[in-house]
Parts: sequence; structure tokens; C-alpha cells
Amino acid sequence: MSRPISLTQHILTQQRLHPEATGEFSAIMTQIALGGKMIAQDLRQAGLLDILGTTGEVNVQGEEVQKLDQRANETFVQVFESSTLVRTVVSEEMEDPYTVVSAERTGKYAVFFDPLDGSSNIDVNASLGSIFSIHRLSPSPSGNGGASFLKPGAEQVAGGYILFGASTILVYTCGDGVHLFTLNPGIGEFFLSGSNITMPAHGAIYCVNEGNCLKWSNGMKNYIDHLQEIDPATGRPYSLRYTGCLAADVHRVLLKGGLYLYPGEVDKPEGKLRLMYEAAPLTFVIEQAGGIGSTGFERIQTIQPKTPHQRVPLVIGSRDDVELAEKFLKPEMG
Repeated sequence: MSRPISLTQHILTQQRLHPEATGEFSAIMTQIALGGKMIAQDLRQAGLLDILGTTGEVNVQGEEVQKLDQRANETFVQVFESSTLVRTVVSEEMEDPYTVVSAERTGKYAVFFDPLDGSSNIDVNASLGSIFSIHRLSPSPSGNGGASFLKPGAEQVAGGYILFGASTILVYTCGDGVHLFTLNPGIGEFFLSGSNITMPAHGAIYCVNEGNCLKWSNGMKNYIDHLQEIDPATGRPYSLRYTGCLAADVHRVLLKGGLYLYPGEVDKPEGKLRLMYEAAPLTFVIEQAGGIGSTGFERIQTIQPKTPHQRVPLVIGSRDDVELAEKFLKPEMG
């Protein structure tokens, strides 16, 4: 029986295979994993502690803040407080980017988080996730000595998510395949449980909130009608699966094929999901596994962000399924 490979061992091995890599990435991923372990511990005890329910506040997205949202955000900020590598932390729960004091002069990286994805699931003990993206900082175009962290997804150093469900798993890519790790809570370590994951070119499921269907464009409505038609030759109808947790639904699509959709609406064509810490890192994972991430009109990874909390529509999953969705949606651009 082969010995289990820890997350740290795996990253160090990848560095040896790629001499251009440095220990910086290993250090950042170790801190992200630590944050995930701390959140997993909180979730296991959530019903016994005073960390359920809302804080009474509203975040920058206009959404009610759950106590566990706030706690998860504080956890990820805390694990980077003493970092000398990560200068900037951007989170769904903070209106402004957070500057790590210890790395203000030395930090080369920005880390983006959705600290606790799927907040509506908290009080019913359903799936939750944390989504992350790592970018290298570059000199600010203004030349004022600052650093620019608003970069397209194609320039990510790494992206991934931690999923809190029946087990706690961490999935990441740094542009060299998609790797999956499962937390052994007894010893507090993530171990490799899936390597170089490849997703099917098409699937038989779709994940979407059909409660929003009256707000969709005709192209989107027609595509969903297409998926629901009976046509055994093309594997239709597809089965609907929707958890209310983006990371959980995309993880299902990664392993089983199919697609996840959160389209723009007629009155809100910009969509709901955030580019920098939801759409871009998940697209990095899916594209490394052979799939596609799109707005329905353009590739997610080519979008130049204008603000840290920029929203986009998202159609992500198996290549054949996403390309077909684009055929339904793109004619509307004309």
C-alpha cells in the first residue's frame, strides 16, 4: 500500500519538477490550507457555538452578513497577518482590499477570497465552500509606487476551492493539472486523493437556479428548454442539480460533467457572481480539467477587471455543453 501524499509534499514535488517554481507558492498554499482547516473546525461545532445566524450587517454586495461569513473572513485575514509574501487580501466581505502590514514593502502577491460560499446553506447544515485565487502583483500603471492586483484570470498563479461537506476537500490548480486533497481531521492534514483530474467533454446534469427563469433572456430560456427535451440520442433530458453553493455545484460538474449556469438577467445583464474570486478561479480549475468558463459571450479568463468586486454572468463546465449554450446566447448580442 502506497504512503499517502500530503498537500505540502505534493507542492514540494511539483516545485522539484519545475525548477522555475519557488517556495513562495508553497508558503501561500500552506496558509490557505490552514484557513480551511480552521473553518472546517468551526463548522463542525457551529451548532454548539454562538456563530449561527446573522450579524445584522450588510456587506459590500448588499447581502446580509452571516456570523460564519464574518468569522471565515477574519480567519483568512488572520492566517496572512504575519505573511511577508502576500501584500493584499481581497474578500467578498470587505469593501476595500486589506493590506498586510508585514508585507507592505516585501509582498509580491495578492490573494482573493470568497471566504464562505453558499451562506444560505449555513443554518440547514448543507454544503459550503471557500474559493481562492492567487495573483502576482505588478507595478501600478500610475507609477505611484503602488501595486496593481486587477489582472485577468489568465494571469492567475493558482486558483481553487475548499469544499465543506461529508468530508473537507481542497481542489487547486497552478496551471499544471487539477489536484484534489481530502482532509484527515484526526491529524489535521490534507492528503492527495485525486491527481490530474479530467472532466467529461459533455455531461447529463445542469446546475441553475430556475427560480430566476422569468428574469432570463429568451436565449437562456430556450437553452434550458433544450436541456429538458426528451432526446435519448443526445442524452437529454439533463437532470437538474442545484445546491445553492457555487463551489459544490462546480465540483459536481468537474467530476461528473455537465454545466453550471448563473446567467445575467434582462434587467441585470452584468450578472451576480464576482469575477476575481468566484468566476476566474473556478474557470482556471475547470479549464485545466478540459472544460470552459464563459459569460455566455466571451471567455472569463480574458476579461480585464475594472474593480475588485466586478460581477459577471457565468456558464461553466464541460466543453461541448458550454459551447452549445453559447450558440443559444450569442445571437442575442446582435
